[in-house]
Amino acid sequence: MNARDYLEILHLAERLKDTLRHCTTSKRRTESVAEHSWRVSLLAFLMRKEFPDVNMDKVIKMCLIHDLGECFTGDIPTFEKTDADRKIEDSLLRQWLHSLPENIAEEFLPLFDEMDAMQTPEAKICKALDKLEALIQHNESPLDTWSENEFSLNKNYAFDTVAFSAPLTELRNEILADTMKKIEEEQMEPHDYIVTDIQGDYAYLMQTDTDGAEPFQVAMALLPPETDIGTKLRGFMGMFEVIG
Repeated sequence: MNARDYLEILHLAERLKDTLRHCTTSKRRTESVAEHSWRVSLLAFLMRKEFPDVNMDKVIKMCLIHDLGECFTGDIPTFEKTDADRKIEDSLLRQWLHSLPENIAEEFLPLFDEMDAMQTPEAKICKALDKLEALIQHNESPLDTWSENEFSLNKNYAFDTVAFSAPLTELRNEILADTMKKIEEEQMEPHDYIVTDIQGDYAYLMQTDTDGAEPFQVAMALLPPETDIGTKLRGFMGMFEVIG
């Protein structure tokens, strides 16, 4: 590998900084895939001593690269992603991997093969942390940004994925406790918004029934089809209707 090879890989990975996920941050900004991957990797690093018999350095590597395929396809929420979507993502990713310098391809390809097979403890831990980080982020995002199905997802998702591990099951239970506390404390009421901008597949909404609100992104697919700049919306549990 030479300096140019390093740069070309980083240039492609940079796409993940602009590849948006379904969830928002605590301040209502739509998170990127790069941010998600970073925190999955951080979680793997933090939990490494919980798995003394597992190659956690390998897990961290898996976490760092697990969503590179979304450089080519973008992020599709887990509750919408189909087997066909996964095949397309895998095909495009592997085409790119085979184009890399041999020494890098020889390191990346076995990691993706292992993650796809989901037979080793390392692959299972990576998959579990990927799902758990998403749940943690949902707990951190404002409740009125959740779509209706996410109330059920945050209560039930990933318990089967973590069942093989006591530390991961304990973490999942703590996340559930946070979910239930959040739902109880953040009493859900409808809120009013105005669309301040539209950029591609995303609209920027500003809450109008509270002081100091800042615009945040919402996927256009979640809004009424007639939504435009200046449209007034009422939102409740992730559902929006036009009010003016």
